[in-house]
Amino acid sequence: MGLSFTWLGHSCFLFDLDGRRAVIDPFLSNNPLAPVTPDALDVEIILITHGHGDHVADAPEIARRTGALVLATPEICAWFGRQGISSTWEGNIGGTYYGEFLNAKWLPALHTSSLPDGSYGGAAMGFLIEIGGKRLYHSGDTGLFGDMRLIGETRLDVAFLPIGDKYTMGIDDSLLAIKMLNPRYVVPMHFNTFPPLSQDVTDWARRVNNETNATPVVNDPGYAYQLT
Repeated sequence: MGLSFTWLGHSCFLFDLDGRRAVIDPFLSNNPLAPVTPDALDVEIILITHGHGDHVADAPEIARRTGALVLATPEICAWFGRQGISSTWEGNIGGTYYGEFLNAKWLPALHTSSLPDGSYGGAAMGFLIEIGGKRLYHSGDTGLFGDMRLIGETRLDVAFLPIGDKYTMGIDDSLLAIKMLNPRYVVPMHFNTFPPLSQDVTDWARRVNNETNATPVVNDPGYAYQLT
């Protein structure tokens, strides 16, 4: 089977490597685009880019039910601890988690981070994920920044980038990011969940094809894309 990824709406993706699964930024219960509910996810690892509710909301429930290991900043891990969840692994910018079926390196993001209870969530992050021989970059919520060019030097297979504007970069800046990252495939996220994030993803894909070397991957929520 190999590696597949499934967009679950907003910035949430499920990664499946021959039945071993991880999820990033699970926001499902109040996500109108989500094709599944939190109780449908059976995962070993939960990655959290930052503490905002539209990225962390369903993570505690999933962690309690599955016993999944949570990868997040020290501040977010402490928040999980206050909820009785001890299966966490904390990291910060430049640190790397080395696991049985995936590695995850914390990378910077230009964004804020606070938790649902109002506490500080540490710095916002992105992740460089190595899984199944592939290198995936999930930027988290971010604006454009020049060091994306350095991230691109790692020879990315896939970049997951926000295009919704308002709270993150929009379409124009995402095109600049793609040129710096130079991934084989690029996947849009953090768009069309709510009216303020409305974007024409068909136009985005057209521009990616015309203006960059990357292949856009635009799938409906719930569709598993097999990565080759």
